[in-house]
Amino acid sequence: MTTRAYIADRIFTGDEWLHFYAMIVEDGTIRQLMPATCLPSDIEREEFEDCVIAPAFIDLQIYGAFGRLFSVYPEPESLNKLSEYCEEGGAAYFLPTVATNSADVVWKCIDAVKAYWEMGGQSVPGLHLEGPWINPQKRGAHIEQLIHAPTVDEVAALLAYGKGIVKMITLAPEVCSDEIIGMLLANNIIISAGHSNATYKQAMQGFQNGITTVTHLYNAMSALQHREPGLVGASMDHPSVMASIIPDGYHVDYAAIRIAKQTMQHRLFAITDAVTDTAKGAYQHYPAGDKFESAGILSGSALTMQKALKNLVDHAGIDLEEGFRMCSLYPAQVLRCDHEIGKIKKDYKAKLVVLDSELKVKKVVR
Repeated sequence: MTTRAYIADRIFTGDEWLHFYAMIVEDGTIRQLMPATCLPSDIEREEFEDCVIAPAFIDLQIYGAFGRLFSVYPEPESLNKLSEYCEEGGAAYFLPTVATNSADVVWKCIDAVKAYWEMGGQSVPGLHLEGPWINPQKRGAHIEQLIHAPTVDEVAALLAYGKGIVKMITLAPEVCSDEIIGMLLANNIIISAGHSNATYKQAMQGFQNGITTVTHLYNAMSALQHREPGLVGASMDHPSVMASIIPDGYHVDYAAIRIAKQTMQHRLFAITDAVTDTAKGAYQHYPAGDKFESAGILSGSALTMQKALKNLVDHAGIDLEEGFRMCSLYPAQVLRCDHEIGKIKKDYKAKLVVLDSELKVKKVVR
């Protein structure tokens, strides 16, 4: 049994600040929080001066890192590289994401996640499929020829092959039948509305049918108009649906993030939507400053979760505490895992990020 104490000037639990506290971790689980002055002398300790410890971040949408786009290299090594990239940005968990692609590529990505788990990988809760069941009118950088409405047989085959691995699917509610939505929900898939031209009424009906999340608010969806509020308006108006947002200053203006935050409060969370440079496969992503483009279209960010947090605080005027929650607790709620991750609390998993006074990542405790 391994026991260690982590001490910092400040610990943010997800609910409150603790000053000069010790967190006792035993075999990967948080067992106790106490003032550092009360810590028994025989416990191994690691102290971080002028730092804050917070719940490790969770990125629910990321495509690749270090030149290995996951859909191009559907291998455990790509997930290891993604894990390394995410850890550098303070994230302990991530959902590798596959944009609209062929069934063959999707199934290979499912195989890669399974192999990663069999090799002991622990950073991937599952796979996020963004498309192909989206609206071509709001395709963004997605490949139009591969976009289509799903059939029952197609969905059944995917659910059988990806059972326990496919965690989240982004789709356009207006192109998917109630039967399809019901099949996905019956298999515990988190459904997110995105790349959608849904009317306000269609979006609200989708939420009523069980869609709980919206993918990258504002981007690739029907906008908020005064006579037709669209998916953006429905997302803001609904009492419980949650929405991700990409805080890089390119996908969404920081003022728009601030407006959404004031409206949605705890229902808005951060993702990176990060891609990597690649000249292979169905998607060619090329660096364009601090973002990526594909065929001249904005196709992904160069964010880490740490950069997302910093941008939320520095440019969107969001309090640090709420920034932390947008990067950890709220994504954990989307994953339905907030009973064990997303907070620093007794009996929760010890998934922690240590940041210095400038909010730079010093360490991720897994």
